Amino acid sequence: MSVTVYSAQVVGLEARPISVEVDISPGLHIFSIVGLADKEIQESRERIGAAIKNLGGLAPHKKSQRVIVNLAPADIKKEGPAFDLPIALGYLLASNQLSFDSSDKLFLGELGLDGSLRKVTGVLPIAIAAQVAGFKKIILPKGNGQEASILENLEILEAGSLGEVVEFLAGSRELNRVSKTIKEGNEEIAHQVDFKDIKGQETAKRALEIAAAGGHNVLMHGPPGSGKTLLAQALISILPPLAFEESLEVTKIYSVTGLLNENSSFLTTRPFRQPHHTSSHVSIIGGGTYPRPGEITLAHRGVLFLDEFPEFDRRVIEALRQPLEDRVVTVARAYSTQTFPAKFILVAAMNPCPCGNFDNPRQECVCPPSVVAKYRRKISGPLIDRIDLHVEVASQNFEKITSAEGTPSSKIREGVANARLIQARRFRNSDIKTNSEMRLTEIKKNIKTDHLRSVLQMAYDKYKLSARSYHRLLKVARTIADLAGLEEISPDNLSEALLFRPKQNV
Repeated sequence: MSVTVYSAQVVGLEARPISVEVDISPGLHIFSIVGLADKEIQESRERIGAAIKNLGGLAPHKKSQRVIVNLAPADIKKEGPAFDLPIALGYLLASNQLSFDSSDKLFLGELGLDGSLRKVTGVLPIAIAAQVAGFKKIILPKGNGQEASILENLEILEAGSLGEVVEFLAGSRELNRVSKTIKEGNEEIAHQVDFKDIKGQETAKRALEIAAAGGHNVLMHGPPGSGKTLLAQALISILPPLAFEESLEVTKIYSVTGLLNENSSFLTTRPFRQPHHTSSHVSIIGGGTYPRPGEITLAHRGVLFLDEFPEFDRRVIEALRQPLEDRVVTVARAYSTQTFPAKFILVAAMNPCPCGNFDNPRQECVCPPSVVAKYRRKISGPLIDRIDLHVEVASQNFEKITSAEGTPSSKIREGVANARLIQARRFRNSDIKTNSEMRLTEIKKNIKTDHLRSVLQMAYDKYKLSARSYHRLLKVARTIADLAGLEEISPDNLSEALLFRPKQNV
């Protein structure tokens, strides 16, 4: 007898429904799982057998029979323990130990040897796929339900064990139905660093305000202890909370990578990722035999902070070129090619030289000129060209670091939020959220430059701008104008944008 139970598999950041087909026929004992299943799924035979035995049922190995499980479609790689529950239910259904209608239900869950259900990852994209495919109910382990509860028209049920699911399908008990509970983003959340606590560094603060308003990338360079790391950590405090669509994007990423927990099943605050400079190329960009997201995708809609920027592996630094330009990263491997979103604000920090004291009036630099030049060449010109705002973070004197508190993050965030509302109206009929995402067509449509022609000509020649850096300059100037509430870019807006161009090839 052949039966079908339904589950799903995450591929990249999306999910595909999977048919779990179970066929039982007479013959010598065999329990075979086919359909491009990985080792974790192959090992599920032992977990399923023990769970059914401890449930009081007839386990597959207790009878001479051929049990064939096919995970269809067979061309999709199946991985992870989430197929334990649907395979076990498929076997119980095929062996006439249980009877239920499986056509409108989707099952996920890892089985313990005692029949208990353990949480799995990737529930949100799977729930979305189930809803699109027309399933009415999804049965999950306890603790996974909140993640999927944001969806409408899909009944989310949680169970603690295989026995509870069997009793539910037999009609003798009800499972816990998870209701929709989404916590609204709280703009007054306590951040690690507030702008008011950072004394001085007004130019750097202004650059980060512009970056937050328009989604622009920032490179800060200055001596050790000048506040670069503190400034980067404070940036997250002036970013507005995620909109619902953005929250859905970010939550899906964290769901697939297993970084969600019960207290953060739906993310409303923007991610802040700070990988160490010894991180590998794959951990930053993403990869693996079957590609998985890296740090740049985990920072989607948030901030990626790379401290000690030149100390990162050169492959990592140069691999940032494509995502900084295209806002996506494509990872190609022999078995699969996946494209992951990468719309993040890059904040990079570096010292002016290996010892950190080049041009520092308070301490003498001990680096030979050749060492300084080699250190700076680690950041290539093409990458420098993709960074919109370059900021010198100088050492502060005693008066500065003991001065009164500055403007709090909450006040700056109001201006950033207003600027983003202007951009939302500007790009309401496109997939663009911020000025930094504008393509050439949007630049021509939304940025008028006729009244700025002479200033732009001077800037183009003086700063030796490339076509890319010219257009990035216009986008920064447009953001500055949005912060000021201006319809068109003024010469002052353009002049301020020019202040953040690199004075030399850092």
